[in-house]
Amino acid sequence: MYMSKGKRLISTVTSGSKVYLSIEEFRVPTPEPDEVLIGIAASPINPSDLGVLLGGADASTATTSEHGLTLSLPDGAIDGLRGRVDQPMPVGNEGSGVVIEAGASEEAQALKGKVVAVLAGGMYATHRIVKSRDCLLLEDGTRAIDAASCFVNPLTALGMTESMRLEGHSALIHTAAASNLGQMLNRICIDDQIELVNIVRRDEHVELLRSQGAAYVVNSSSPHFRKDLVDALKKTGATIAFDAIGGGELATELLHAMEIAASSTGGEYSRYGSTTHKQLYIYGGLDRGPTLLKRSYGMAWGVAGWLLPNFLAKVGSERSSELRQRVAAELSTTFASSYSDTLSLESILDIEQMKKYSQMSTQGKSLVCPQLQ
Repeated sequence: MYMSKGKRLISTVTSGSKVYLSIEEFRVPTPEPDEVLIGIAASPINPSDLGVLLGGADASTATTSEHGLTLSLPDGAIDGLRGRVDQPMPVGNEGSGVVIEAGASEEAQALKGKVVAVLAGGMYATHRIVKSRDCLLLEDGTRAIDAASCFVNPLTALGMTESMRLEGHSALIHTAAASNLGQMLNRICIDDQIELVNIVRRDEHVELLRSQGAAYVVNSSSPHFRKDLVDALKKTGATIAFDAIGGGELATELLHAMEIAASSTGGEYSRYGSTTHKQLYIYGGLDRGPTLLKRSYGMAWGVAGWLLPNFLAKVGSERSSELRQRVAAELSTTFASSYSDTLSLESILDIEQMKKYSQMSTQGKSLVCPQLQ
């Protein structure tokens, strides 16, 4: 029987519009028959993790307190957080580690001593109990630290191409395309022979993706952005876009460019625009401002949110398992991740570190290693 104390990071939103971050000790429980105990080696900081960690508070408001950090929420933000007010929440969506204890079931025992990855929440912790069925068993020789990002980015990227196929599109558009996720999507599309239009905001990101084999990279900061985008859409026929930005007028730009490309194929004029359906999915919020839609793209279009758990539920457990197995098999190639910083649990509560990892910059992803002192 494994008996020990562990540490985990906790985020608490208070009714006074504050966010308290602290590290608490807990007694590591004994696994039930269908459970395993994982010694967590690593867990990434993704934008979705920041949503739970900071609750929408700005890192610039952080101050040190006796037990950790205190941040202030913007006016009105508490209204959207009522479900978690005064409830301490563990942080960290996904991670990897070694199974150090297992329950009595055959499935659980088979994982003892193995490197696994999980999407279970509460992964910014030294230990985590999970169901054995929720573990992704990694191939022999895989280092736990290299398997930290097996789920959120890889499955999101795969989910984009899967959604494209399911909805009858043949090529796609992706914004913030130089991100870790964007680079994975580019590799997937090259391997699967899918035409992809990458949208970035800097010249160096254009060169980065082109050096990785991207055929179409468009700079939204360029004065020729609209022309370049329309040209890429005419060549690829992309009619579905996945947008990590969210706010501002980019959604309108994408839909309008798709409409121009679709209308350029000729056909009888219609005041309602082309009959080609254009779909925009917003899956991120790098710009938290309003999404501005100026309707200049006909009547055959849709705008919706896209969320990984909802997608996995839609395709079902069998297909989800197939996608996860592809991630495990291509972890060191297609789905390899890179990180700019390695943090201990205590380092997450360092104000200067928080200013860095909360920026969500293209090459600035941080990795949390809970066993570090």
